Amino acid sequence: MLKDAFFDVYTKFKLHFYKEIFQRFQTREASLTTVETFCMETILALGRPTVNEFATFMCISPPNAAYKVNSLAKKGYIHRVQSETDRREFHLEVTQKYIDYYNISSAYRSVVMERIAERFSPEDCAKLEEMLNIISQELMPEISIPHARIPEN
Repeated sequence: MLKDAFFDVYTKFKLHFYKEIFQRFQTREASLTTVETFCMETILALGRPTVNEFATFMCISPPNAAYKVNSLAKKGYIHRVQSETDRREFHLEVTQKYIDYYNISSAYRSVVMERIAERFSPEDCAKLEEMLNIISQELMPEISIPHARIPEN
């Protein structure tokens, strides 16, 4: 069934990411907690949100969001950049340190995408892209994300 196939692919991406993260815990390279990882993924996906935008999206209080942001900033995963249009406002930007951490999962996505391009015809790949865009843009209206892409190593 389609739903089972989709769930399997989604689950394999998650499990690969978790496995890589835990391997880093074994070598003491990882310094993000699970909740911090979720926060970072959200900040990255929102594309330079303010603390209040982050808090609103996550449905947490602004003080709670500020606490999490401060912790992430101390660990060097994000920094605050003053808005050029409203000097009172600061946007959250991920650092190269987080991009390197994030690339644990994006590298695997790239491998899978290369395998897709090798396995399927250009027409099938174009159809898959069309379907994924429809799913993202039309069938998942509850979540809106900017289309800024993260550089891969």
